[in-house]
Amino acid sequence: MAAFKLTNLLGLEGLSADDISHILETAESMSEINARPIKKVPTLRGKLVVSFFYEPSTRTKTSFDVAAKRLSADSVSLSASTSSLTKGETLVDTAKNLEAMGPDLLIMRHSMSGAPHLLARHMNCSIINAGDGTHEHPSQGLLDMMTIKRNKGDFNGLNVSIIGDISHSRVARSDIIGLTTMGAKVRVYGPRTLLPPYVETLGAEVCDSMDHAVEDADVVMMLRVQKERLDDVLFPSLREYARCFGLSAQHLKKAKPDVIVMHPGPINRGVELAPDVADGPYSVILNQVENGVSVRMALLYLLVGQESA
Repeated sequence: MAAFKLTNLLGLEGLSADDISHILETAESMSEINARPIKKVPTLRGKLVVSFFYEPSTRTKTSFDVAAKRLSADSVSLSASTSSLTKGETLVDTAKNLEAMGPDLLIMRHSMSGAPHLLARHMNCSIINAGDGTHEHPSQGLLDMMTIKRNKGDFNGLNVSIIGDISHSRVARSDIIGLTTMGAKVRVYGPRTLLPPYVETLGAEVCDSMDHAVEDADVVMMLRVQKERLDDVLFPSLREYARCFGLSAQHLKKAKPDVIVMHPGPINRGVELAPDVADGPYSVILNQVENGVSVRMALLYLLVGQESA
């Protein structure tokens, strides 16, 4: 396998199909480590990985922490509430001080779109974007693609429906970019107030009904209603949202017989997904979490571990 050429992962935009395939193939090899009785290898021994999460996170932060430990990296976690940002220090000054401690890689989540890109211009270490504002969440997009590939074998011609709060979802943007790059057909549906005007320019088809969105779908990806980002009232109520845009078992009858249901988490049960769907036979939501560790191990290895392999 040829060497991976990227030094940062700031988004899936601009990555080629070969780049994405390389990451997914590496993640598959990492999944073998995760299946061992002793889930640890010395690949990143002596490397320092810093996680800087400006927003709350369960799945992403924990799986990056697990990934670093399984590759034997030294890891440090920092949150905004415990950093000098609370004392008025700028983001760039915080980053430069972290850089002075010699990290090999910085994993960053921030509420502002473009924050990891800003630091990439000021720091010499590798940077992974763990979600920036409403822009991108590339590692989530990659673990979603790994989950789809494991269940469907290939991306070409797949019908993937992404439903919900598209406007505020960095996951939706990364998924649309990554899946269309790999040859899938992506449809989106949600309240008109939560559909960005640019979504069709990314290669997605906008549906006009839930039935249209789910019909003949190979994959249905439901998105969380991001209440923390809703400054205005963009739909009447959560009950009304669930009635019009929530996924039920009845809806899935219009999808392919072997459809899979996905969600990046956390789930608002009874809003985006009926409980019998979230826990039902079509759900691969926990597989997404499992695959997230393998994908993030692959990213750490590809960005800072190849030269020591």
